[in-house]
Amino acid sequence: MNSLVLLIPLSILLVAGAGIALFWAIDHGQFDDMEAGSLLPVIDADRSPMEAPSAEEAADSSDKKRGSP
Repeated sequence: MNSLVLLIPLSILLVAGAGIALFWAIDHGQFDDMEAGSLLPVIDADRSPMEAPSAEEAADSSDKKRGSP
């Protein structure tokens, strides 16, 4: 029974905090564009892949990172 004295106010604070967070997100435009996120994978798939560097270029760049002369 003593735990209810702590848990009931704690749950009320948790619900109030969630409500404040929700209204803050709505007020700051977090839900303005609900469709853009679902379109990102489609947009990224349409881009052409970048050319991979040749084996010599990859070896040269890895030598530079290691500090080889």
